Amino acid sequence: MAEWGRPTEGNTERAKRIRAAEYVRMSTEHQQYSTENQADAIRRYAAAHAIDIVKTYADEGKSGLRIEGRNGLKLLLDDIVTGRADFETVLVYDVSRWGRFQDADESAYYEYICRRAGIAILYCAEQFPNDGSPMSTVMKGLKRAMAGEYSRELSTKVFAGQRRLIEHGYRQGGPAGFGLRRVLIDQAGSIKGELNRGEQKSIHTDRVVLRPGPEPEIAVIAQIYRTFVATGKTERQIADELNAQAIPTDLGRPWTRGTVHQVLINEKYIGNNVWNRMSFKLKQKRIRNEPSAWIRADGAFPGIIDRNLYDAAQSIIQARSFRLSDEEMLAGLRGLFEACGTLSGIVIDEAEGLPSSSSYRSRFGSLLRAYGLVGYSPRRDYRYIEINRALRRLHPTIVADIVNGLTSVGAVVAQNVETDMITVNGEFSASVVIGRCRQLPSGTLRWRLRLDTGRRPDITVAVRLDAQNRHPVDFYLLPRIDVAALQLNLAEDNGLGLDGYRFDSLDILYDLATPTRLTEVA
Repeated sequence: MAEWGRPTEGNTERAKRIRAAEYVRMSTEHQQYSTENQADAIRRYAAAHAIDIVKTYADEGKSGLRIEGRNGLKLLLDDIVTGRADFETVLVYDVSRWGRFQDADESAYYEYICRRAGIAILYCAEQFPNDGSPMSTVMKGLKRAMAGEYSRELSTKVFAGQRRLIEHGYRQGGPAGFGLRRVLIDQAGSIKGELNRGEQKSIHTDRVVLRPGPEPEIAVIAQIYRTFVATGKTERQIADELNAQAIPTDLGRPWTRGTVHQVLINEKYIGNNVWNRMSFKLKQKRIRNEPSAWIRADGAFPGIIDRNLYDAAQSIIQARSFRLSDEEMLAGLRGLFEACGTLSGIVIDEAEGLPSSSSYRSRFGSLLRAYGLVGYSPRRDYRYIEINRALRRLHPTIVADIVNGLTSVGAVVAQNVETDMITVNGEFSASVVIGRCRQLPSGTLRWRLRLDTGRRPDITVAVRLDAQNRHPVDFYLLPRIDVAALQLNLAEDNGLGLDGYRFDSLDILYDLATPTRLTEVA
């Protein structure tokens, strides 16, 4: 006979147990509290409170500043709102794992969505019960504010660290450019080697600096400056001369007015290290900073152009816009709009006889304001036309680089000149597709890939370009068995299902293609 007031064994005991989901998140793979550590703490809490964990939602390597990119949290909220959730509570390690939202009300809103659907949120490592009492509400609000403040303080510290690196002459990302090379140095300042396009450092204490490139490229840079200053030729005329000499840019493409102009205005050619032209702090909106906010270190690395020659070039460029009134600049822009039917920074920089897009931006505050003053209201970013043309020119270069990489490891490569399909060692085929980068109004980046499923390559090499659509950022090696759709949309973070195929370089492809010599066994 059961004792009075004591629960019976079996179904009665199990009926009292609570079904729960767990949510875990970490910002980087180097974070002290990994998702595994969070899950261990959550499970100990569950065991002590008669809770059964029936589902896990995880965001690994995701910032807690915004909900964008946190597919685990979005799926959790969607399951709860749509009624698919088969649990009655959600276990989270602490308030900061739920999010470090800069607006504490956003964190509260997502929790309210759960509570409105009858799902409670329990913070296992916090010292207060999340029971809706006044004390818990005050503590939770304080913790949310502290979580957001931690991110702000961390952002300030990171910015200060990057600023010190810039002032010491270290490169903070971006391609070297024509006439320059990125060089890897160790903590003691010893040179470890030159970084090729797309390569990145792998050791935290290593640094990247700029150094003059090959002598022929340095001579071309000097030729551009001397021709511009001494002969009075325009950027367009200089580009035509370089193209007539069959001298390509660092991307292997013909020179244009815009690419020559960028060489003439970039301070790195006199050895100055300039950073923070653009900001994207705390995952908020990207902004173009005023020159007074730029971080700079003059003479940070060896220059390849004399300072006096550089200053003379800047005087000529500035005089072209200074001698024009606002009305004259707008008249030229209006004429360009009527001739082309569209406006963009690229279109302006390539137009002969007009100030550069940076001059319009400086004079009128922004290009959009200048557009409005000439009656142009872009409903879409028409730069994609120019970008797509550039991508069509870039594709053969990337394919050629991949073919060269394969042959350098001894692979036998056959390339179909009509389709660019690559066959490696007669064993597998590969197709190369390029993902154009698009920036959403929120500042997040997206890539859309059109996959070549018709020819059914064994491996699709998907190349994601940087925000300027000039250089590869990383690569996805997608096996045929996992490629069924004609189109693939990628975000900055895509979860393990896709990012498991992501690589910073194509070394793994080259390793796969390296022939292996087999020793005959008697």
